Parts: sequence; C-alpha cells; structure tokens
Amino acid sequence: MNPELASRVAELLTAQPAHLFKAKEIAHALGLSKNDYAALRSTLRSMVRSGRIIKLKKNRYGLGRRTSEVIGSLRVNSQGYGFVVPEEGEDVFVSQKNMARALHGDTVRVRLFAARAGRNREGEVVQVIERAREKIVGTFRLGRRAGYVVPDDIKIQRDILIPDTGDSPVEEGVKVVAVIEAWEEFHPQPVGRIIEVLGFPDEPGVDVLSIVHGFELPVSFPEAVIREAGRWPSAIPSEEIGRRLDLRRLVTLTIDPEDAADFDDAVSLETTRDRGYRLGVHIADVSYYVPRGSAVDREAADRGTSVYLVDRVIPMLPERLSSGLCSLVEGEDRLCLSALMELSAEGDLLSAEVRETVIRSRRRLSYERAQAILDGESSDDLGGMLKEMNSLAQKLRRKGRRRGRIDLETAEVQVEFDSNGAVSGLSLRNRLDSHSLIEEFMLLANETVARRFGAEPPFVFRIHEKPDAVSVDQLVRLARAFGVTTAVPKRITAHFFRRLAERFRKLPGASVLQDALLRTMMKARYSTHPVGHFGLASPAYTHFTSPIRRYPDLLVHRLIKKRETDGTALETLCQKATEREIRAQEAERASIKLKQMEFMEQHVGESFAGIISRIVSFGIFVQLPQWAVNGLVHVRDLDDDYYLFDEERYALVGQKRGRRFKLGNPIEVRVARVDKNERLIDFVPA
Repeated sequence: MNPELASRVAELLTAQPAHLFKAKEIAHALGLSKNDYAALRSTLRSMVRSGRIIKLKKNRYGLGRRTSEVIGSLRVNSQGYGFVVPEEGEDVFVSQKNMARALHGDTVRVRLFAARAGRNREGEVVQVIERAREKIVGTFRLGRRAGYVVPDDIKIQRDILIPDTGDSPVEEGVKVVAVIEAWEEFHPQPVGRIIEVLGFPDEPGVDVLSIVHGFELPVSFPEAVIREAGRWPSAIPSEEIGRRLDLRRLVTLTIDPEDAADFDDAVSLETTRDRGYRLGVHIADVSYYVPRGSAVDREAADRGTSVYLVDRVIPMLPERLSSGLCSLVEGEDRLCLSALMELSAEGDLLSAEVRETVIRSRRRLSYERAQAILDGESSDDLGGMLKEMNSLAQKLRRKGRRRGRIDLETAEVQVEFDSNGAVSGLSLRNRLDSHSLIEEFMLLANETVARRFGAEPPFVFRIHEKPDAVSVDQLVRLARAFGVTTAVPKRITAHFFRRLAERFRKLPGASVLQDALLRTMMKARYSTHPVGHFGLASPAYTHFTSPIRRYPDLLVHRLIKKRETDGTALETLCQKATEREIRAQEAERASIKLKQMEFMEQHVGESFAGIISRIVSFGIFVQLPQWAVNGLVHVRDLDDDYYLFDEERYALVGQKRGRRFKLGNPIEVRVARVDKNERLIDFVPA
C-alpha cells in the first residue's frame, strides 16, 4: 500500500462521507495518471482489507465504519421489522421505528445499541448507502389531498405519495411504476412520481408485467445493441469454416422443450471397435458473434442470464443472435465449440479435447418426441443412435450416484393458457429419460472442460460449498419428525445427502422433505476459486453448455480461446452473474406463483386433498401436490380446540382432544380466499 496515496484517498472519502466512488472516479478526483492507476487499485484493496474503507456492489468505495456501526443489507419481513445482514458477524435487529428512510433490500449503515445479554444485536439505521431498487411497482390509490402508490412487495411498507400525476390523470386501481424523488428526514412517507402505467390488475399480462418492472428486468434492447447484432452476415465466411474442424457430415441432433426458441447444444454419438463411445457435445460459439467489450457484450454482462417467465422470455442476447445466427437450427451450418470425448464401454472418460468446429444439426427433437422414439412409440432413422445415447446416459447416471452425486427431482409447474391469455390449467412436468440423457451429457461436458482448462487460472467455476453443521442438524431433526431416523455424520459428505434423498423419496411427504433438503444445501454460485461442487460430488465444475442464455458460459468459451486474462475482473463478473441468476430465479418463481393464484381463484369454495408442508405458531401450511400450490390454514380456523405449537416435534397439538397436525400428514382443505396483492392463499379444514 502506498501510504501517501492512501492518505489522499481517505481525505477524499472523508470530505464526501455519503458518496460512493468507483476506482476511476477516485483517480480522476485525485488527478492521477494512467501510470498511477495500478498503484491506486492496490492501495484500495489494502485499505479495504484493513477496514479503513469499504467496498460495495458495482465496485464502489466509501468510508469505513466505526466499531459501533455495521454495514449490511436490510431484510424486512411482512410484520414490519427487519434485520441487517452484514458480510461478517451476526445479524442486527431493526424495529420499524428505527428504519428511518430505509426500504427492504437497501444497503444501510446501522448504529448499534448497547448489547443485552441473550438478545440479538439491535440498532438503528443512520444512513442509506445504496438503494436496492430504483423503481417500485404498485397500485395507484386516490387520497383526499394526493394520490399514492401502495407497493406490491409487502416488505416495502411505505406508500409513495404522488402529489402530481402530470398531464394525464391516473385512474384509481391501476398498476403503475413509480420512482422516489424525495424523502424528508422526519416525514413518514417518500414522495415520488409515476413513470409508467401498466394497466388494471385483471387485464391479461399486467400481473407478469408488474413482476418484470418489480424486479427491474430489462424490457427491450438498446438501439446500439440491435444495430450491432444486425451487422453480422447470415452466411458464415468461408475462411472461418476453413480454419475450423468441419463436422457437418457428423450426425448431430438437438433435444429441447417443444416451445424452445433457441438451441445452445447439439449431441452426437459414435461407437468404437472396442464397444466404447465417441461422444460429441457441440455448443453454439456465441463468443464469435459477441466480441469482448462490444455493445452486445456489455448488455449481456449486465443482464447476466435469460429470464424465463411463465408467459414470456427475456433473452440475454438480441433475437438476431439468440434465435438466429447462434442457435443450432436444424439443417443450417453453425459455429460451435465442441467437447469431443472418448469413453470406455463402462462410461469412463478416456480422453477429451475441445475444438472450434462447424456443424449442421441433422434433427431437431422435442423431449416428448425423443421419449416416444426411446419407448418404441415412434420411428426415426436416428432411433438407433438415440437408444445408444440413452444407454450411455444411464451408465453415466449410475457412476454419478456411486460417487455421491445428489439427485433431487423438484416439481416443475406447467401453466396452460386459453386463447385470451387466462390460466386454463396447471400440471407438473413429467421427468423423462430424454431429459436425463441431455442432462448427463451436459454434466460430463461441463466437468470435462473444468478439469481441462481450470488448471490454468484464471477460470470461471460453478461452485457449491458444503452445508454447515447447524443446517444439517436442523434437517436431521425434521427428518426425525417424519420417522426417518439418522444421526448427523462426523464428516458431512454428498453420500450422506444422496442416501437421505433416496429415503425421502419413498415417503408420502417426499416433496416437503425434498424442499427442506434443498434449503439445507448452500446455493451454487460462480467464482474463480476452484472449491468444487458438493452437490455433484465433483472437484471441478463449470458452465460451458448454455452461452446463448448464460453469461458465465460465454466467459468460459473466451477462456478456452485465451481471450479473458484479468482474474480480478473475472471474479467481479462472477459475482454479478450470481446476483443476476438469483434475480431471474426469484422473478420466475414469482410469475408462476401469480398464475397458480389466478388458477386457484377459479376454485374458491372447493375442497382438495393436501399434505402439511410446514408448521408455525400461527398455523399450518398445506401443499396441494398435484399443482405444487401452497396455502395457509390459520390457527384461528382450527376452532375445534385450543392448539399449542410443539416446535421440537414440528406439530400443532390440541390441548383438550389431543388432535395433532404433523408435518407430512394428509389433510383435506377448502380454498377460502385468494389474495393476489398479498400473494396469499387461505385454506380452512374441509
């Protein structure tokens, strides 16, 4: 660390304590030259490690905190109070009256109160360092003196005053997008303005559009990105084909969902003389069409992933590339990076290479069509190869299980719409052998690429860390309530979780236990640090197979071609990609839940068989397994007795009659109420 430079940085940040600076902004403010920039970056890293300054999202720097203060993300619950979650140390409780002008998700500075023995740390928000969101989606209401917006997210418990709706009056009850413009220090509500009117809640598509804006998902591509993508010629230049391995005569095929709009991967399989296999996993070479630093690249990095909502797709790349030039369309020449793998008759990997190739997909199959061929219900001239692929995939699956890989089959909800865009039905997607076939080949390709290229840092890994002992202990206690007796192992391994998952699968409440097991596991993320993938029992794993829809896969392709070298920049991109992935998953789940609720609105008053999925002091949550719909039976509606919550045994117990509601037990319920605004379904015992 350069002491003189550190002193100048500290002086700058002290002069503007509420401001956050990027490294380039600090360099500009201090009048540093390009030659001094490396020394500045090194000094900033040292100052962060020493605690003199802090580093937040988007690589912005600010003043460090006092010992009596904590900086972290505010997590508010539906009751109004919340916790600030710091990067290190225990959470800090913040009551609603001590939140000042902070909202759910904001990065805040909290001043700690004097500690009380046996109680959580408690404090008050003294500064909002960074807002979690710029836009807030809600319902417009008319008050006596002004309008206001009631946020859709019940964790945002402050209405936004709208003193002026501009030239066009806004109708009562419409969904709108608002931004906060001012918030006086002692005023209970922020003041804002409406920037977009989405429509009335019952109009088709408005509910999902609310989710799009609520999660601040991009709704269109900038004009510069569209123009840049449009400049690529439809035909591949002959010189580019000439320098690649030409595999257009090789029989390749794609297997994807029936409604897929883009095709990242194709597969091929040949058998060798010694009854082994030559497997090809051919992945669209997006890096050819998306140069590093281009307008398309910057937009893709910002989006991080395609988002698959219940009724629409928000792609990572413009349609010209995602559904056109990059997509492995049947009968068209396409550029690929191909993982070419030699395997023994038992499915052991013998050798592998990754080559730049050109292919021509021979057949586009849906999962259902491929399954019909495997089952002998449909004929195809590629049926023989498909059956060989299925045989190899089953061998690979057995090998994965033997090494401890955890196979968790979560329910995937399929929503059906009528011609007006209204929900007409719900179902759960069937898990087919054709799904497993593609999954096994992609797993093998991803692991092979990670082992081959991950040994030469920097590299992008998909990592999954081992669950902590406390979470495992809670899972074991929960399993015991279902009658599954097991001890917490001295050494937590993937084998332990795999065996537990297999035991769970045989129980009536399997879905409840599978969900609990998933929650116990750490979340997978992207990183340049090769710590392995616990759930797959793999020492090295990456994402290589979906560059049309995931930005980390595009980075991996560039690393294979030696076009990414800055390890620090890569780690920043990994963190951002993880954040974008989490945002996409939450938005996707929210869109499905909305449609589940729309469907259940049609069944208010009807009774269904369910399973008790969770028990809390105020009631029992019940899942309707045929649709993966969850609702609450409030304890006030259990009026046949006075019930106490037995936390140790995960049960509600009647004090007079002894009736017990336990996790996993079947229960018949009636749909009493559906509230889409609060995202709640209320059941009562049938």
